[in-house]
Amino acid sequence: MELQSKLLRVLQEKCYERVGEDRTRHADVRIIAATNRDLKSEAAAGRFREYLYYRLNVFPIQIARLRERREDIPLLAKHFINLSVKEMGCAKPRLTRAGIIRLQGYDWPGNIRELRNVIERAVILARGGTLDFDFPAAETALVPARRVARAEVDAEPEFLTETELQRRERENLLAVLEKANWKIKGADGAAELLGVNSATLLSRMRKMGLKRPT
Repeated sequence: MELQSKLLRVLQEKCYERVGEDRTRHADVRIIAATNRDLKSEAAAGRFREYLYYRLNVFPIQIARLRERREDIPLLAKHFINLSVKEMGCAKPRLTRAGIIRLQGYDWPGNIRELRNVIERAVILARGGTLDFDFPAAETALVPARRVARAEVDAEPEFLTETELQRRERENLLAVLEKANWKIKGADGAAELLGVNSATLLSRMRKMGLKRPT
């Protein structure tokens, strides 16, 4: 609190004295301040000087948390991959569509710092192969709003029978195949979208009797 009053004086009067010096110096500066706390609440609680809060809050910019801007995750992931590869001098791994979907489904309580940590660990383990993400905490994927709304209307049952489970699995596999235009292997192929290898996918297709339509 004592230091806050000194900072306020510098901002207001644009002058200061160095430690151990009696000469007043002038400063023509602009201040960019950042915090992860609610300073208005802190000021109301007496933990932050109200005058300093209003002096700093001339042009506020609110930056959304990572979980609120999931569309930025692919770009940030690629940036952190390149950064990790450069810092560690290792082979560049491959980020798949399935990997991106998994990253976007995580809740990110640790924000961007946690994203960088997860990416760096995945790059080390990948050894130049495909990235597989291991989240440090329990994975808490957020349910999309459209699924929540549908669940409220349809009143999903508490459990599924084996027949219903197989039907849904077949429908899901068919949807992925159609999205990939029945491409099995390679980039944006159905195997990559599902996060499985192509042999596993072909085995499931044979089991479910799924064939590319003529």
